[in-house]
Amino acid sequence: MTSGNQTRVTEFLFSMFLHLHEGGLLFFILLLLIYGFIITGNLMIFIVTQLDVALHTPMYFFIRVLSFLEIWYTTTTIPKMLSCLVSEQKTISLAGCLLQMYFFHSLGITEGCVLTAMAIDRYIAICSPLRYPTIMTPKLCTHLTAGSFFCGFLLVLPEIAWIGTLPFCGSNQIQQIFCDFTPVLSLACTDTSPVVIVDAIHAVEILASFLVIALSYFRIIVVILQMPSAEGRHKAFSTCAAHLAVFLLFFGSVAVMYLRFSATYSVFWDTAIAVTFVILAPFLNPIIYSLRNKDMKDAIGRLFGYQKRAGGVER
Repeated sequence: MTSGNQTRVTEFLFSMFLHLHEGGLLFFILLLLIYGFIITGNLMIFIVTQLDVALHTPMYFFIRVLSFLEIWYTTTTIPKMLSCLVSEQKTISLAGCLLQMYFFHSLGITEGCVLTAMAIDRYIAICSPLRYPTIMTPKLCTHLTAGSFFCGFLLVLPEIAWIGTLPFCGSNQIQQIFCDFTPVLSLACTDTSPVVIVDAIHAVEILASFLVIALSYFRIIVVILQMPSAEGRHKAFSTCAAHLAVFLLFFGSVAVMYLRFSATYSVFWDTAIAVTFVILAPFLNPIIYSLRNKDMKDAIGRLFGYQKRAGGVER
């Protein structure tokens, strides 16, 4: 479709993907294996925490929600990456691009909210253990999760709707491995300065979640260090270690990706940061929550019947 002397863009081209003869097949196989591990690992965690009654605690409820989110979070981007690596048509429609951005950011914001709820859960469990069972009820866990989904899928909707009204003309090459706000907006043939206001709002949201989690874990560490028993300190630290690792991995990559303000990176570093954010972090989460978690390993053993002894469950 044309408008004056300019051609209206109806699809975008991902220019960062290699062709098959340039090594694209090798990256396809590697990415396919990683994606398979992400799906299998998170699905395993979801099933185990659902079926094993010993893991029906608030902590594992949030881990189950997080695994569910990781499955769909990676599915919004990686299948399209796989398609681009083996196909000559490395394109995506405008509507497809908008949908990818919407679900990618909605699920990402939801995940950040769930991590915040997990930090609050650990804070109450360690700092107010006697009141923990009466505060962190199944009803409250459900409300926190519903609120996380509500915030995630609502907050990003106005920005996506606004981008959908913008005219795109001229170049249609996206300098990224998936549709994201900055590379897509750079292709618009109109003023996109209002997005700065929206970006500032998102930055405040990210920083607010970060501060809540950071302050919670700071208080948790102070309380743990004051415990008289070395065994109690070790158990408390081991309970929070996985959550803290996921928190640092998630918010660290978010900060580098989206809180850069006026800083600009080369195309190589932009792509490397995107790979860390979209692929590496979801890849490590199942490892952190299963291989490094005794209760989870015991539950997997019980599920497959090769371990009869039930281990103790963390509260």
